[in-house]
Amino acid sequence: MRVAIVGAGPAGLYLAYLLKRSKLKVEVEVFEQNPPDATFGFGLVFSERALEFLNDEDPGTLAAIRPALEHWNDSILVHKGQEVRIDGMGYTGIGRLRLLQILQARARSVGVEPKYLHAIDDPETWGNADLIVGADGVNSVVRRGYENVFGTTVTYLTNRFAWFGTAKNFDALTHTFVETELGHFNAHHHPHAPDMSTFVVEVDEPTFLRAGFDKMDADRAKAACEQVFAETLDGHRLVSNKSIWRQFPKVWNERWSIGNRVLVGDALHTAHFSIGSGTRLAMEDAIALAKALERHAKDVPAALAAYEEARKLIVTRLVTAANASAAWYERFAEHMALAPMDFAMSYITRSGRVDLERLRRSSPAFVAAYEASRTG
Repeated sequence: MRVAIVGAGPAGLYLAYLLKRSKLKVEVEVFEQNPPDATFGFGLVFSERALEFLNDEDPGTLAAIRPALEHWNDSILVHKGQEVRIDGMGYTGIGRLRLLQILQARARSVGVEPKYLHAIDDPETWGNADLIVGADGVNSVVRRGYENVFGTTVTYLTNRFAWFGTAKNFDALTHTFVETELGHFNAHHHPHAPDMSTFVVEVDEPTFLRAGFDKMDADRAKAACEQVFAETLDGHRLVSNKSIWRQFPKVWNERWSIGNRVLVGDALHTAHFSIGSGTRLAMEDAIALAKALERHAKDVPAALAAYEEARKLIVTRLVTAANASAAWYERFAEHMALAPMDFAMSYITRSGRVDLERLRRSSPAFVAAYEASRTG
């Protein structure tokens, strides 16, 4: 079997590794239009349990990733100048480039050397590929021209966000909300390396336009964000890495494969960054596709059908929760009218997956503080 994988992000690299270490007699090629060290943004965040799937499926890769993880036990909200700590919300962070380097090494360990700086305009040029995998992100070339068949929808949220870094060390995943004369701002910030933190600035559309961000160059926009979050940054500067304003794309495909083309990761579905599951989903897609191909080695269509059947319901549930979280952020300026503890409860229950009784078990200190605020 010959497999051509377009895209050397987490999904493409990890799938290549899994296929080559499997019992399949497979030739794998990975094509990536960018250089190996190209990435925008800074760190990724996972829930504490998000990588548990690797413990059973691939302990070797988990062991390779673990030393690069930053760990913390609480989530923090800062609203109206008050800090609310939500206990029992364990997370880990890792630099996006560091994760790619680890997965590149895993692929090379089984003989896969991705072809970088190799732009693919038309996957049809691989006439002899048994399977073409679109692991090439939101603007997938593999999907292009077949959107009607895949049942593709791509819609953009109205909020804008810019993905910065900073040398300021934060001790937890923190969400800081600030209201200024320009409008409403929030920052998602967390450590992703011993000497670096991720700092994602998000604004609603009225603030984006009122502040003039649509007319500012990147340096002026960074300086404006540094001023808004001066207290949070405590004298530190923001660091840019293609840190332009973006609108988050909600990508969904009703069909996951057509013919010998199949999609994984962000080419197939996106999950809003506020729940930190995009990379996890991409790697789980890779595991499910590799398993299906191994079970149906002589029948690619059957393998692709099995892959979709195994994953679609799970992914649908998580993406539904991610979309609910994204909808909350689209209206975060309205939520900021709430008192800090009410705001925190609105935030923590935003995806519909967490209710008060579940919080009593996972976050007893937060629930006690919340209930005290209601009766005080």
